[in-house]
Amino acid sequence: MPTFEVVPVQEAMRRSTNSRRARQVQEYVAYIEQLNEGQAGKLTPLENETALTVRRRLSSAAKISGRDLRISRSGDEIYFWIQTAAPRRRRGRPPKAR
Repeated sequence: MPTFEVVPVQEAMRRSTNSRRARQVQEYVAYIEQLNEGQAGKLTPLENETALTVRRRLSSAAKISGRDLRISRSGDEIYFWIQTAAPRRRRGRPPKAR
């Protein structure tokens, strides 16, 4: 009979990816973890990569690490920073006054 264990979702996502993808994601998670408040990171793709690929990997790493990132692109350079927990702006009609 198999053994059962409860693990955090981030750990399960990190360990269940294939080895090459896991290495890439861990590399990008390390980039995210190096940022402090008020700092931004900049990634420039290698010759065999596209900016879209780098952005996708960064987005996946942010999801796995549980961080809310703001990702912006300027040409081939990808800038990213940790999004502060500000209330989201509501769109649409304002609530009626009672």
